[in-house]
Parts: sequence; C-alpha cells; structure tokens
Amino acid sequence: MSSRKPIGDAELERLQYRSFSYFLHETNPDNGLVIDKTAPDWPASIAATGFALAAYPVAVERGFMPRAAAVERTLTTLRFFWNSPQGPEPDATGYQGFYYHFLDMRSGRRTWQCELSTIDSAFLLAGALTTGVYFDADTADEHEIRTLADQLYRRADFQWAQNRGATLRHGWKPESGFLKYRWAGYDEAMLLYILGLGSPAHPLPESCYTAWISTYRWEHAYGYEYLYAGPLFTHQLSHLWIDFRGIQDAFMRVKGIDYFENSRRATYVQQQYAMDNPLKFVGYGRYCWGITASDGPGFETIKLNGIERQFFGYLGRGVPYGPDDGTIAPWAVVTSLPFAPEIVLPTIDYFINRVKLTELNPYGFKATFNPTYRVESSSPCGWVSPWHYGLNQGPIVLMIENYRTGLLWQLTRDCPYVASGLHRAGFGGGWL
Repeated sequence: MSSRKPIGDAELERLQYRSFSYFLHETNPDNGLVIDKTAPDWPASIAATGFALAAYPVAVERGFMPRAAAVERTLTTLRFFWNSPQGPEPDATGYQGFYYHFLDMRSGRRTWQCELSTIDSAFLLAGALTTGVYFDADTADEHEIRTLADQLYRRADFQWAQNRGATLRHGWKPESGFLKYRWAGYDEAMLLYILGLGSPAHPLPESCYTAWISTYRWEHAYGYEYLYAGPLFTHQLSHLWIDFRGIQDAFMRVKGIDYFENSRRATYVQQQYAMDNPLKFVGYGRYCWGITASDGPGFETIKLNGIERQFFGYLGRGVPYGPDDGTIAPWAVVTSLPFAPEIVLPTIDYFINRVKLTELNPYGFKATFNPTYRVESSSPCGWVSPWHYGLNQGPIVLMIENYRTGLLWQLTRDCPYVASGLHRAGFGGGWL
C-alpha cells in the first residue's frame, strides 16, 4: 500500500459538521434527549445527550449553529434533567442525582429496565458543566444555564455510589440494588472519579482515587510501555474534556509520563497490532485500524478460507489481547487525533477517500465495518453497520475541535470543580 496524504482542514471540518448534524436531527427538541442509535423506536442515551451538550459550544464557534439556537437547546436539556422525576421508583428518570443509562425519547423515563449508570451520568454532567462555562453572557437564559449546570452537578451523590466500598459502583437498579461491578483498572472512569472528587456537595474521599489506581495494569506491547486498557475508547473519553498534557498524579509521576502520552502510546499499539495482524483479518494495516467497544456483524461462527471465524455483535473489542473479530471503528481513530495526528490523519484519509466510508451517510462515518465478514456487495468494506450512534459522533466532534483549537480543554480548565478534583486526585504540574 502506497503512503497516504494526511487529510486537509476542509475535509476535517466537513467530517466534524456531518458528525455534529446527528445532534441537530436526532434530538427531541421538546426535552433535548439524543437518540442512542438511529434504529426504529430506539431510546435516548444520557451519554450521547452529554456529548451533545458539550458539542453545542463547538457548533457555535464553528458556525454550525447560531448561539441563540444552542442556548435554547441547552436550556431545554438542562431544564428537563433538573425537573424530571428523581427517586427510587422503577420508572423515574434518575435517582440520587444520577440518571438511567437509557431513557424513553418522548417521556424521558427509564426504559429497558436499564441501570442507573454512574459513568454515563458523568458524561452527562461533564457536558452540563461545559455549557455552564461556555455560556457566560449576562442574559437571563445564559444565567439559567450556569445555574442549572451547577445544581445538576451538586445533586449527584457520589458518596452514595461508593456503596460503602473503596471504589465506585458501575450502577444501581431499583429492583435489585447496586450492580456487583466496581470501577477498577484504567478506563474511561477517570472522568467519573475526577468529578466525584471535585464535588462541592458530595465529594469522594481521596482514598477512593488511590484505591482505583491501585488496580491499574502496566503493560508492554509492540515496543511500548503503557497503562493498559484494551478498547481504544477507554484511552479517549476522559480526554474529551480534560487536557492531561503535562499534569501527573502519583502513578504517572513514577512512570515519568502523563495520561496524554499514555494515550499516544495506546494509539500506536493499535496501529502496530493492525500491521502485525496476528489473526490475519482482511484489510488490517498501516491505514486500517481502530478496535474498540463497538457494533459488529452479529454473534456467529463461520468458516472462511479454512479458518473458523467467530464474529460478535456489540462488544468491547480490544488490543492486543482481544476480543477481535476483524471489526474496525473509524470514529475511534478520529478520536485519537490529538494524540497522534501523524498516523491518524492519513488513516482518516484512507477511510474517506479509499474505502469511501462516508459516502451517502448523512452523519459521516457509519459506526463500524468488517472486511473479513463478506456480504453480497462489491464493497471493499465487507459488512458495514447500518446504524449511526450518538456515542461515536460526539467524540468525533469534540476531539477534532481539541486537535484544532483545544476549545473543550480550555473550557474545562476554567471549571473550578474539575481543577479541584484533579488536585484532590494528586495531580500537579503543567497548567494546574
């Protein structure tokens, strides 16, 4: 494969706009809820709604949306969450200041008997706090945005979510109580812990963060030493908001790097794994990588060219230990843009201009594709997910912006709660 040119600014902005347009068109204007994926009768995701809140400031700055429209959409969303039913009832919207993972698009109430999700609530609250910093005008509406963002964050009882343990629980259900899993091992929960430590009303003890980092795994793969997490998104989502360049906690001080550098290494491990291609999947290579939690062809086993291949549906795929079934997620590559633009930009160019992954798609990239899983078409992509997901579109919008202007990082730096959470987690140096 010949070397590829990096993608240009105009194409990046087009991709950013098309990804943002998911939030323009897949949101209920009456309550601000964003649909989880573009399937019929699908519920809203509170994480996708949090990404939308964080994306509205980007849209204003980029001219994708007038400020007045962004203010209106933001206010509608924050008012909905503040006023929706909070309580132990099984059909509420949330409890203890946290929210159910999936909500009915129209009523805004819990659906699918899902869990009250601590991590998805963190994404929602981070989005709210972003709007509280950005919308700083001396108007009644923008003042209300700031007030509601603050109140929503203060209401979340992070101490309750500890459930008398050292670390935080994944979630809770009214039918059965807390889920058995706690947040352990390095992953996207970094944001959750920082927000919990910074809370002015229900702050986590500092021992909670210490307990969490004690579960980390330092690994060596493809010539890189790094803090391991398999799926690529786990190295990205906290970084949507927090600029980890130059700041270190106790763990990273010992290692002599920061979490930003760690994500850069994890990005290179992904590319190196694809080039090595130990399981011999079709298409993997220098410009075709990106393995993460994502949609897939479905749970089945098929014999292809004498090899029995096991395929999966929605699953937390990871590198280098798997699971891996040949499914590539372009959005996860784009979201690595700030960490390693020198390998990400040519890969985006390959996805757009060589395998034509954005053609005929209103929202840019479809979620995933799998060239090993052949379908009845001439497409070099093989199987392509029929859906778009809010969880993919938000990080594309936010990380393209962080790469270009650092907007989200700057807004979060100006949020005193996040700075407080970082200080209490033991971070120092750099911009702190």
